[in-house]
Amino acid sequence: MQLALVAGETSGDLLAGLLLGGLRQRWPALQTAGIGGPRMAAQGFTAWWPHDKLAVRGYVEVLRHYREIKGIRDALAMRLLREPPRAFIGVDAPDFNLGLERRLKAAGIKTIHFVCPSIWAWRGGRARRMAESCDHVLCLFPFEPELLHSHGVSASYVGHPLADAIPLVPPRAAARSALGLAEDDLVLAVLPGSRRSEIQYIAPVFLQTLARLARQRPALRFVLPVVTGLRELLAPLAVAHAPGVQLQWLDGQSHAALAACDATLIASGTATLEAALFKRPMVIAYRMQALSWQLMKRMRYQPWVGLPNILCRDFVVPELIQDDCTPEALAHATLQALDDTANAGRVARRFDELHLMLRRDTARCATDAIAQVLEG
Repeated sequence: MQLALVAGETSGDLLAGLLLGGLRQRWPALQTAGIGGPRMAAQGFTAWWPHDKLAVRGYVEVLRHYREIKGIRDALAMRLLREPPRAFIGVDAPDFNLGLERRLKAAGIKTIHFVCPSIWAWRGGRARRMAESCDHVLCLFPFEPELLHSHGVSASYVGHPLADAIPLVPPRAAARSALGLAEDDLVLAVLPGSRRSEIQYIAPVFLQTLARLARQRPALRFVLPVVTGLRELLAPLAVAHAPGVQLQWLDGQSHAALAACDATLIASGTATLEAALFKRPMVIAYRMQALSWQLMKRMRYQPWVGLPNILCRDFVVPELIQDDCTPEALAHATLQALDDTANAGRVARRFDELHLMLRRDTARCATDAIAQVLEG
């Protein structure tokens, strides 16, 4: 059994790594290759290109890297057409994967897309493109298959693998012990994103926020998990924007940080769902290149940006986006998240309901769906 996969960034690598665990249980001799990261490599995946080559967000940023990304996609397509796998699984990264899947499907290779693009939030026209590109879509959220079926796309709900991987009751005491934090420490986890463009636009304002918080709450502990390879970008920014602030740097370990913290200041993205599954109050923030933001906000269908709020269909936690994402506003919202224990309890109850909705043994459900596609 040979499968090709493409996961385009840290969150895709995480999802694909969890999926590969289920696939290898079904097919122990499975061989997989394509584009991926360290979590996929831990499951025996061979990366022809590293996943961070595709970790670019925003129209302007994509244009800067267009030639390199297109070159990778063309080279990968030629290789897969020359040596066809049993199936291709595109993990998220729709702008890269859907075009590739269309070429492979036209050549008779089975194509599966893992993670429905957010057509319910913006760019709904991609549903037509998916019908041309995908033999089947594995959906993380329960309302997505019906939406895709209305556009002629075969799809199934498999739940979210993070809901399986993260315990229903967060291991707060164990995480604090592992990180050397005392039970009575007040702890803020700081997650400024996993892409280089996010570090460029978000990290400075996050660090300026920490400088304000350190002045207001000198005893507050800051835990900053960093994706492999990005600390070299973050460290000089910390010196420039948060001089003298004591930061506890972690290599990865975002789950330990989220389990241990009292609240988190976090960039919008998959990490916000992880924070929700750890039942943590949070302040969601995001900044991007100005022109990219102007283009993207016109295509929004919903008032929410953060995944926890989208899934709960409510502003369960605050969002401070683009011009609202300032050190003053972030510091104020963060202190509220840390201090309002009654609201933290309400947030935790909403996120408990969300966790139970998404917990479906995703690896098994997805593997069963993939097996049906291969046998069809």
